[in-house]
Amino acid sequence: MIEFRKAKMTDVEAIHGLITEFAEKGLMLPRSRNTLYETLREFTIIVDDGRLIGTGALHIIWDDLAEVRALALREEYQGQGLGKRLIAILEREAAELGIHRVFALTYQVEFFKKCGFTEEDKNAMPHKIWKECIECPKFPNCDEVAMIKRVGPSPI
Repeated sequence: MIEFRKAKMTDVEAIHGLITEFAEKGLMLPRSRNTLYETLREFTIIVDDGRLIGTGALHIIWDDLAEVRALALREEYQGQGLGKRLIAILEREAAELGIHRVFALTYQVEFFKKCGFTEEDKNAMPHKIWKECIECPKFPNCDEVAMIKRVGPSPI
């Protein structure tokens, strides 16, 4: 049975393994165990009969901006709508927090387009660029595409 739930400490090794698997294929950036422990509360995971099959996190950047990050789903589960369901959960979480824009830096442009995201100039997100991207080994030659989406009700 497939279940979506918040990650627990006991999930860190499985999350790390899945992200590392995709990072080694050049499909996403790697994450250290240290980073996973520090940001564990951001993660929602997908579990099938006790086995972690997917992961994604909502990372708050600024007062009205959050990032969908570390999104990965085992290949044999792709194409079944599980990734879209995880994105919807993260979007709902952002809206409940009063955050009305979510973005992703990704190599999976078509997937995010199917989820309603549009391409955005990375320079339009200075808080993200200077807060975390500056520490990335690919900075300033980032080859990821910025995708953004408005979620929840518009602010008054």
